[in-house]
Amino acid sequence: MDNQVAMEFAGANIVWLLLAAFVILCILLGVRIVPQSEKFVVERFGRLRTVLGPGINLIVPFIDKVRHRISILERQLPDATQDAITSDNVLVQVETSVFYRILEPEKTVYRIRDVDGAIATTVAGIVRAAIGRMELDEVQSNRSELIGEIKSNVEDAVDNWGIEVTRAEILDVNLDEATRQAMLQQLNAERARRALVTEAEGQRRAVELQADAELYAAEQAAKARRIAADAEAYATGVVAKAIQDNGIEAAQYQVALKQVEALTAVGKGEGKQTVILPANALDAFADAFKMLKGSR
Repeated sequence: MDNQVAMEFAGANIVWLLLAAFVILCILLGVRIVPQSEKFVVERFGRLRTVLGPGINLIVPFIDKVRHRISILERQLPDATQDAITSDNVLVQVETSVFYRILEPEKTVYRIRDVDGAIATTVAGIVRAAIGRMELDEVQSNRSELIGEIKSNVEDAVDNWGIEVTRAEILDVNLDEATRQAMLQQLNAERARRALVTEAEGQRRAVELQADAELYAAEQAAKARRIAADAEAYATGVVAKAIQDNGIEAAQYQVALKQVEALTAVGKGEGKQTVILPANALDAFADAFKMLKGSR
């Protein structure tokens, strides 16, 4: 009898232990803690049930299954190089880099198999199409516009995959050796042309400055002659006025004054020349002195 009771008690304990283990298992299967950098895709009987965000989440044990653990961190595709032909028939090699992140894991999981490969193929096609509409000089000078166009087109293409393209970069644009040499010759020719133009502009400027200097000198000389003519005309006018007011005496005074000035100029010589004076030279001095005294 005691053995039977003991067996029943042991059986009851086992049941309780199994029940406790089942409850613990249900808790372990029903509680999901999702890291901040991930999202969990949950399926029920093979169909999408929900997407679990970061934190503690509850699901139905044995029925709901976490099928995919998707990282939502920003990702970088490996740098890729693709050939492209510009509108002026120049072959270039474009090296690109793309950064993206997954926003809607349910679309990424069920609509595309190889995300990185699909984005790389899409970027290659968009780059070839964009460069095919541009000339080589535009590719080199408008790289920022080209990057913006590529990023916009890639975003439109991957929108159905639940992906956000955060950045698209053109790392380098390489040319074949023949094109590189041709561009180098063109660059040297352009530099030589600019040097010739600069030299010609300098010579033209020098000629203009010389002409301006000669014109300025001529204007100043003409101005000096005009001033001298005005002074002479003024002096003549004064003399004429004096003659008009004083009659013949003013005229004789001017003649006598000129004679004195002439004799003074002759007397300033070096002393080796012979000076011939008219007979009335002293009379001229006397007449000039008298007239000057009388005018005062």
